[in-house]
Amino acid sequence: MKYYVYIIRCIDNSLYTGITTNVQRRYQQHISGIGAKYTHSHKPQSLVAYWSCDDKSQASKMEYYLKKLKKQQKEDIIKDNHYLTIYLIDKLDLHVYKREL
Repeated sequence: MKYYVYIIRCIDNSLYTGITTNVQRRYQQHISGIGAKYTHSHKPQSLVAYWSCDDKSQASKMEYYLKKLKKQQKEDIIKDNHYLTIYLIDKLDLHVYKREL
């Protein structure tokens, strides 16, 4: 089963990172207020990026490291996907992530 790591920009310009097997369904859950606790209090504005992963383990690792990054580093990844390699791939020892957006 494919897993996805995604980043949502909230109305207050904060960024939320999560994993799912269905990005559109999960984003709609966040919008409707039944997603994560964070997006319940920080209303989602837009889905800004997502990437496919081969399995849940890879997605969980990627989510963990994305959440540890500073906001500016996340913004860099959103603007230019090559920053994903700079910030994460070496740490995760993974070869390919395909940016879906």
